[in-house]
Amino acid sequence: MNTFKKLNTLFQYRFGTVLLAVILLCTASLLTRIMLLVYSSSSFEWGLINLFKVFFIGLLYDLAAASYAIIPLVLYLWIFPFRWYGKKLNRILLISYFFVVILTLLFNVVSECIFWEEFSVRYNFIAVDYLVYTTEVIGNIRQSYPVNTLLTILIILSAFITYLLRKKIWQSDVVPMRFGKRSKFLLLFLVAPIATYFLVSHNWKNHSRNQYVNELSGNGMYDFGFAFWHNQLDYDTFYKTIPIKKALSIIRKNLGFVPNNEKDQNTVRNITADSAEKRMNVIMISVESLSAEFLGSYGNMQGITPNLDSLGKEGLLFTNLYASGTRTVRGLEALSLCIPPTPGQSIVKRQDNRNLFTLGSVFRSKGYNSRFIYGGYGYFDNMNEFFSQNGYEVTDRNALSEKEIHYENTWGVADEDLFTLSLREVDKDYKNGKPFFAQIMTVSNHRPYTYPEGRIDIPSHTGREGAVKYTDYAIGRFIREAKLKPWFKNTLFVIVADHCASSAGKVELPVDKYHIPMIMYAPEHIKPGKFEKLVAQIDIGPSILGLLNFSYQSKFFGQDVFKMKDEQQRAFISTYQSLGYIKNNKLLILDPNKKLSTFIPNFKTGASKSIPPERWLTDEAIANYQLASYLYSNGGYQMISNSTK
Repeated sequence: MNTFKKLNTLFQYRFGTVLLAVILLCTASLLTRIMLLVYSSSSFEWGLINLFKVFFIGLLYDLAAASYAIIPLVLYLWIFPFRWYGKKLNRILLISYFFVVILTLLFNVVSECIFWEEFSVRYNFIAVDYLVYTTEVIGNIRQSYPVNTLLTILIILSAFITYLLRKKIWQSDVVPMRFGKRSKFLLLFLVAPIATYFLVSHNWKNHSRNQYVNELSGNGMYDFGFAFWHNQLDYDTFYKTIPIKKALSIIRKNLGFVPNNEKDQNTVRNITADSAEKRMNVIMISVESLSAEFLGSYGNMQGITPNLDSLGKEGLLFTNLYASGTRTVRGLEALSLCIPPTPGQSIVKRQDNRNLFTLGSVFRSKGYNSRFIYGGYGYFDNMNEFFSQNGYEVTDRNALSEKEIHYENTWGVADEDLFTLSLREVDKDYKNGKPFFAQIMTVSNHRPYTYPEGRIDIPSHTGREGAVKYTDYAIGRFIREAKLKPWFKNTLFVIVADHCASSAGKVELPVDKYHIPMIMYAPEHIKPGKFEKLVAQIDIGPSILGLLNFSYQSKFFGQDVFKMKDEQQRAFISTYQSLGYIKNNKLLILDPNKKLSTFIPNFKTGASKSIPPERWLTDEAIANYQLASYLYSNGGYQMISNSTK
């Protein structure tokens, strides 16, 4: 009782409101943590140690976040004059401040729950990106959730809580405090964020094999700030390295080539075809968020992909393909640059990413018109800028008139309208006598899962299954319309996902959440069948060029899978900071702070069992990721001027 009275007297001092603000933030964070724990209870690894970690380390991060959040209030309390502090104006300002704080905290609770539902992680790079692309993100949220109702409830609840706390807030003017004494408290409070910056490690929470334990041990606001300030990770600073000459030697051996010049520190080599070049057109459809598990061809029994399943039987179905990452920009990076994912932000969104060696630039060097066609506005995720500066002609929804759009949501036009636009663009190339390579990026298989009514038997806005079935419908319709075109018989269609629908799992990198489908379809040229070797997403570009018998100079880390030996099979999977290397049914993960771990993964469930590291596997993983980062950072992945040779 005495302790409570002593604590209560602290609110009578000017800086007592700081204590109140910290309590509110920690309470909101605790509430969020409990809600997310309950939501993820089936995947959480229950145990006293894990619970202690979640709530104790979580509290440390809550306090770390609070140390930054209180800075505006501390400065206000320091500056506001002594003679006016007990007046009505100060009371109005303080009550208004706490109303905004409480509303923000409650809004953050809801936002974190929504973000967790989508990604099963705390705020990260994706959340930072969402601040940049507010039009699409806010539009998506408004179309997916009853935003006005939620905001009304939050405002009312915030006003009610503020009213209940009004006496505690106004109590801070009981004990007077002169400027000199306030200045001493100011310095004391500013020590907290400075100490947090230098002493608190973002990796304190990353010590469990269960990813949900690690994520719940964090604090969303703190993680958001960390992601904002660390949107790129220098490989050599944060990850295990080997001598660059050794890395080059390993990559050259694995890709099976001798360098044109031994002094060159790059992956340049001559790709020489053993037969005549095929001047086929190529249409690559990169499908938004299409996990392999959605297709009947991979065991799904829902019947939501009848068109893709039919194409899978008529074409070449890849059964063991893995995406490089968890976001569209990672998929676009892998498909265009054919390079392992580098830590931090995707190359698509980085500075100094012009004139790079891309699949589109190779096709262009062969006399093709290389196109990137997108159903949304291409400024999103820097798509227009990246592709237009790297060998592609870019077309987005701006090319469609209002009459040509049957349906649209915040992400873009319906896939059927995108495919109508695509047919129009490649028809131009054919009429102009130009072979074409077109990469088409769909948008419909994305929350809010809306599409034109009457196309399929699942109503719009129902859920992911409906969006998948609509995208399947649109692709089937596109192929049927393409069959009527004079260029169809000489065209290779490649249908592949950019990434899976979800990357959430109990472990750091659940391999099943990176398993994506791909179908190569060209009835006049490719026999139906299945390709069952392990394939990385970065191998798709070189394999297409191999099918066309192209001879060219390459810098790609990807390889022609139709010519690769069994021992060359490997795949890359990643988050923005965890870099995975799959080979010989083993998974090696490179993490910041120069950590590495080796596992035997279960490719069906995503679970993994830790095993001792093997030097050869460790060196191969490091060599790929280190060299990819080295070449990009040092201008070694630029376009080759004589790539036609």
